[in-house]
Amino acid sequence: MNDTKEASTQGSLGGRRWLLFIHQLPPKPDYLRVKTRRRLRRIGAVAIKQTVYALARSDEALEDLEWLRQEIEAEGGSAVIVEGLLVEGLSDEELDAMLASERAMTAGEDPSAGSATVDRVEPGRTWVTRTGVHVDRIASAWLIRRFIDPKAGFKFVPARGYARKPSERRFDMYEAEYTHEGEDCTFQTLVRRFGLHDRALAAIGEIVHDIDCKDDRYHRPEAAGFAALVRGIVQAHEQDLARIERGGAVLDDLYAYFRKRRG
Repeated sequence: MNDTKEASTQGSLGGRRWLLFIHQLPPKPDYLRVKTRRRLRRIGAVAIKQTVYALARSDEALEDLEWLRQEIEAEGGSAVIVEGLLVEGLSDEELDAMLASERAMTAGEDPSAGSATVDRVEPGRTWVTRTGVHVDRIASAWLIRRFIDPKAGFKFVPARGYARKPSERRFDMYEAEYTHEGEDCTFQTLVRRFGLHDRALAAIGEIVHDIDCKDDRYHRPEAAGFAALVRGIVQAHEQDLARIERGGAVLDDLYAYFRKRRG
C-alpha cells in the first residue's frame, strides 16, 4: 500500500527541474556578502528566500554554482546545491517570471522588453584605443581578437580628439563604443555586450577589474601576480602593438588555466 502511494505521488510530480543554492556566510569579511549576491545575479539566479537562490537546471549553471560554492567555503562559509522539482508554494511559471524580472533589472531593462540584444561586428574591423596601453586595453584587445573579431586590427591614438571612421570601433577611451559602464571595466563591458558566457572570461574580467579600477571588488588572489606581469610587459615594450601581442600570450595561458580549473 505504501509503495503504491509513493509511486503514485512520484508520478504526479511533473514540471521542470531547478537548482537551489543554499548558503550561509561568515560575519567577516564584510565584502563576501555583497560579492556573493552580485555573483549569483550574474549567474542568473533569483532569491526565493533570504539565503536560497534558484535557477533553471543546466550543466553550465551547475558548474557556475559549484565554482561559487568553493569560493564561499574557502572564506569559511558553507553552501549546498540541490536539484529538484517545485511541489508547493511556488510554481514553475512564477519562478520563470521572477527570473525574467531579475534578468531585466540586472540588464537595466523593462521586464517586459524581452532579452537584451547581443552586439555583433563584421570581421576585420579596426579597433581604436588610447596610446600607452595597460591592463584593461591589453586584455580587451586579446578578448576582441580571440573571441569577437579574429581578423581585428588595432590603431592607437591620443586619448581625446580622434574622429573615428564609420567602420572603426573604439574601446577604453573617451566617447568609445565600448568602455567602462557602471561598475564594469572595459573588458567586462565587452564580455557582456557580446554575450560571451564563459566562466573563464568572467574570472579574467574580475582580475582585470581589480587591477584597473583599484577597488579590490572581487578580491581575486591572481590579481597581484597578473598586475606584476603587465607592469613587466609595459616596461619591456614601448610599442603598444608589442604590448598587446605579449600580453595576449600570457592571457592565452591564463584562460587555459581557468578553463581547466574547477573553482
